[in-house]
Amino acid sequence: MSFSEVIDEIVGMMQSDQRSEYEIVVGTDSHAPSGDHEIDFVSAIVVHRVGKGGRYFWKRVTEDGIYTLRDKIYKEAFLSFELAKDLMKKLEEETLLDYNLEIHVDVGQHGKTKEIIDEVVGMIIGSGFEVRTKPDSYGASTVADKHT
Repeated sequence: MSFSEVIDEIVGMMQSDQRSEYEIVVGTDSHAPSGDHEIDFVSAIVVHRVGKGGRYFWKRVTEDGIYTLRDKIYKEAFLSFELAKDLMKKLEEETLLDYNLEIHVDVGQHGKTKEIIDEVVGMIIGSGFEVRTKPDSYGASTVADKHT
């Protein structure tokens, strides 16, 4: 599906049940399939109709030249931020429906990413978005991870 088709699907879903509460989540996860510096990044858009299920959309991009965990995590956060920004812009053009939008990042208080959690969270919050980290970042650590 193209990005425009995804927007049409999301708007259609939200317009079909305007009384429901919606949460839209954007998250990215990554994986190095060959163990080298070429990384697959999968970004997901999750549309959750609270109490009634949901639907998600995902896309994959491959990047070369990612050498450190910090670079990989920042790239994940940047891809999620760009997608969330584009999504919000299109949804504002298409509809007046109400929704909450969050960015989920694949970092947490435990493990190797705990050293950069404050930087990544600060970057997202400073950009005006709500952010969730592990274990609450299902958009990145569960949905996007399913396709890496």
